[in-house]
Amino acid sequence: MVQEINSLSQFQELINGDKPIVIDFWATWCGPCRVISPVFEKLSEKDDFKNALGFYKVDTDAQQDIAQECSIKAMPTFILFHKGNIVKQVVGAHPGKVTDLVGEAAGLA
Repeated sequence: MVQEINSLSQFQELINGDKPIVIDFWATWCGPCRVISPVFEKLSEKDDFKNALGFYKVDTDAQQDIAQECSIKAMPTFILFHKGNIVKQVVGAHPGKVTDLVGEAAGLA
């Protein structure tokens, strides 16, 4: 299940935890974001991933401070965080690349 991040403090707490997390930075007006969202949701429900990883999303319009802190310039952007660091990111609605990113995150768990 993909959960919404609603504050900068929540974001900072999550990225600094021990569990690898993948965040989908999106916007309500973004067509490609709506296309890739179900793919990300399905990945979050896979048995291989759902307990090992955290799956989150950030509405870049509602949480501009988080988007600014992560230097988000295009939507969707998927970022893998582990122990406070950005490990890798995927910019754009590319199902294969997002799947690979989640697989890489599982390798860190």
